[in-house]
Amino acid sequence: MVAPSQAARPAVRPGLCLITLCLAVLLAQLDTAVVNLATRPIGDHFGAGVAALQWVLDSYNLTYAVLLMTGGLLADLHGRRRGFMIGVGIFTVASLICALAPSVALLIAGRALAGLGAALMLPASLAIVRVVFTNPAERSRALGIWAACNGLALALGPTLGGVLVDRLGWRSIFLVVVPLGLAALAAAPAYIPESADPGGRSFDLTGQVLGAAALGLLAGGAIALHGASHLALLLFAASLVLFILFAMAEARRGSAALVPPDLFAAPRFCGAIIATAGMTFGMYGVLFLLPFTWQATGRFDATGAGLALMPMALTFVLVSPFSGRAEAAADTRAVVAGGLGLIGLGLGVIGAGSGSLIAAEAGLGLTGLGMGLATGPLMGAAVGAVPAARSGTASALINVARMAGASIGVALLGALHALAGEGAAGLRLAMLAGGGVQIACAALAFVLMAEDQSSTKA
Repeated sequence: MVAPSQAARPAVRPGLCLITLCLAVLLAQLDTAVVNLATRPIGDHFGAGVAALQWVLDSYNLTYAVLLMTGGLLADLHGRRRGFMIGVGIFTVASLICALAPSVALLIAGRALAGLGAALMLPASLAIVRVVFTNPAERSRALGIWAACNGLALALGPTLGGVLVDRLGWRSIFLVVVPLGLAALAAAPAYIPESADPGGRSFDLTGQVLGAAALGLLAGGAIALHGASHLALLLFAASLVLFILFAMAEARRGSAALVPPDLFAAPRFCGAIIATAGMTFGMYGVLFLLPFTWQATGRFDATGAGLALMPMALTFVLVSPFSGRAEAAADTRAVVAGGLGLIGLGLGVIGAGSGSLIAAEAGLGLTGLGMGLATGPLMGAAVGAVPAARSGTASALINVARMAGASIGVALLGALHALAGEGAAGLRLAMLAGGGVQIACAALAFVLMAEDQSSTKA
């Protein structure tokens, strides 16, 4: 275990540290972006149906969401750089397994293993930003760049993924991320300082089991909505029961809990959690349904669908580095609520003009603008609302919100799409519903993030 006073800290070069962390963000987000475009070719290759293809996406999201809290706690207890490097290594190996998978079952297993790697890697990455950049203004700028890597992955992923699928086959999309993983592993020991803050905490087995089971049942229920509504209701009910038991168990452990209850005493932190889940609910719904609809109707092949998604990705990557300036000019809640409102407007435009490419491109541009404004400030609000010693846990929770929103968004909006008969009608219903969720979350975030506009002390 690495205690704060005993950690061997290399000379911190914040710029190179941030670049190394951004490689991990690119690694995970590029993987997610390209897999969305490969679902149809994968299905054709293995003769897999929609249910199996859904698990190619959701096995990653489910494992990631279930294990994120474990990853965040382990980073705080045993070393954030250590957790980061182990996660990158697992993710890289999992990508190779996916590339070589002889069956859809092994591909799904490889995706689940990649989710484990991401669950260790990404909360550690965000926690390291919190620890290295102690000045709130510098942290905002760093998180704007960190968030821009999400947009860069979205910009590169669809185009690169489409070209790779069309020219080299779907297996190549898993190989393309391997060099990024190797580069991050090589750079981390030199440029990332080790840090850990056990603070009297230990591995909370009861909390881990209850939390993982509750999140797993929640995501499983969302997935089951596609064809087994009664099973979905049972899973949701069981998830609610486990969440209640989880909250009771954590309350008894107090500050030693996996998720200390006092984290949720900060309205700013709660607002960031709600807004993040809402944002990814709509974002991943668009990334799943729009290319699927375009390819199913014959409007675009995989490459064309990737190029058509570019307005969202390019706007995201161009705006994100400046989100810190927007936050300095206005308070955080205004930037966050405004960003979510723009995403909601974008989804509404796509839905209202479903079937129109012009409407789709305009809506994607608005969605990218909202994401670029909101992502960095949301990450900063979450980790800045807690002491640095809790940064791994806070990072895990904000990422739980991201991936829970993504899993539920793909499942629920996908179910609405199917319920309306797919095609233009299905896309319209799904996008209008997703836009409504954005507006509701924007309003909640604006209210909850009104208090405590200053970041928590380092």
